[in-house]
Amino acid sequence: MRSDILKGRTTEAGSRAEAAYQGGPLDEDDRELCPETVWELYDKGRAFKESIGLYDTVNTNENFFIGKQWEGVQSNGLPTPVFNILKRDVCFVVSSITSDNLTVRATPLASTAGTERLNVPARILGEEFESVFEHNRMPALLREFARDAAVRGDGCIYTWWDTEMKNGTAVDGGIRSEIIPNTRVHFGNPNDRRVQSQPYIIVESREPVGALRRRAWENGSPDFDAIAVDDDNTHPVDERRTDDKVTKLLLMWRDRETGEIRGYECTRNAQVRAPFDMGVRLYPIVWLGWDYVPDCYHGQAMLTGLIPNQIFINKMWAMSMLSLMTTAYPKIVYDRTRIPKWTNQVGQAIGVTGGDVSTAARSISPAAISPQVTQFIEAAIDQTNRNLGTTNAALGDVDPDNTSAIIALQRAAATPSEITKQNLHQCVEELARIYLEFAASFYGLRMVDLEDGVTTLFDFGVFRDLPMALKIDVGASAYYSEIASIQTLDNLLSQGRIDVIQYLERVPDGYITDRRGLIEEIKKMREESATNGK
Repeated sequence: MRSDILKGRTTEAGSRAEAAYQGGPLDEDDRELCPETVWELYDKGRAFKESIGLYDTVNTNENFFIGKQWEGVQSNGLPTPVFNILKRDVCFVVSSITSDNLTVRATPLASTAGTERLNVPARILGEEFESVFEHNRMPALLREFARDAAVRGDGCIYTWWDTEMKNGTAVDGGIRSEIIPNTRVHFGNPNDRRVQSQPYIIVESREPVGALRRRAWENGSPDFDAIAVDDDNTHPVDERRTDDKVTKLLLMWRDRETGEIRGYECTRNAQVRAPFDMGVRLYPIVWLGWDYVPDCYHGQAMLTGLIPNQIFINKMWAMSMLSLMTTAYPKIVYDRTRIPKWTNQVGQAIGVTGGDVSTAARSISPAAISPQVTQFIEAAIDQTNRNLGTTNAALGDVDPDNTSAIIALQRAAATPSEITKQNLHQCVEELARIYLEFAASFYGLRMVDLEDGVTTLFDFGVFRDLPMALKIDVGASAYYSEIASIQTLDNLLSQGRIDVIQYLERVPDGYITDRRGLIEEIKKMREESATNGK
């Protein structure tokens, strides 16, 4: 995580006493803001996660998702087959709720006075949302976001200002977002899942010691040389520890006087960056719990309740395979007093001493496995899929005799995940509001194109005073929706209800090349015609 480039509006608040006075999270305890006290808050966050078994649950779920489903199990000669139905189910559900290409639109609130003056800023903001979404590869980011929620219980998107990002203007800088594992994010109030209501939030990361020392020195830290590799007393982020990394904590809290979010970076025993303003009034965190758990900010993963089904299926297959390997083939029983040695060599004669040859040896037929075993395995798989909506109709594994019926079944199968889909849309709206905060704080004056083709400077700082006057809408921008919009516009134009310019102003971007230029040409032609007519 590159929180080192989360520069924000750095203040000169180098003293810890001043940080506490400005509404830090330690005021009520009358303690100064220092690495030791921040680490105590971090220990409290880890203790809560351990009390609900989060680390073990996440580790188990990740193993089952990737197919390591016999991890730590003593098989004692039993085969260890893996029929990973969980990955298919999770991928299907995640794909179904993230299949739409989401767009974010800013529209003025109807109840706001002077709504018309907000139309241009709202359009500029909508275009900027589209640009930021493209730079952050939002479809892929949302798929990983939803995947983490389904497998780990929670998804988390962290946003910061990247001072090194090229944006095509004279001043570099842009908005960046990344996925943070839920095991590395600690809420100040673990009984409340609302992000913006938290007294503080801690984000942990593992970074190279040398790079972190250099950053601390550049930030004027007095104890930068105390930054050292994590030892046995330091809580590791996970079991995959490396010898050149150190745990770094980013503490964020809201200033009680200004409402600004402030930050402080440190390791266990050294300050990395003194308290600074992050330049936004919202925590730059978006949190999605798959299933809500009362009085807990961590959700219940979709995978957790399915693991017993997967274990049952694997064990039934393992025992069936063992039975087949040991009893599936016929065995020969022979009289050793009459046949000293048996051979299975093809064409080899077997000698018998006296007596009836028919009683010297015989074949034992293999034992038959009860057909109920296969039926139970298939039933377990089928019922698991049905409960998740992963039916044959939803996957398209049916004969297309009745297309309408198949579509109806697919929509019905997607209904159980509709709540999670709406929660995802709500998270995208919250992310857009965070983007609005960063744009209003860091963009400053930038060149923008107006509808009439005029390029002018626009101050994005006006959005700090307009958030309550704008409505952020999140919705699907599917292909069929755009086609329906164009068909409606075509009908209005053909009926004479709108003119060509009104038509072109409302056509979705990308359908007509140089749409704005065409509008300007038509306007000029009309002006020339009006002038000549006079």
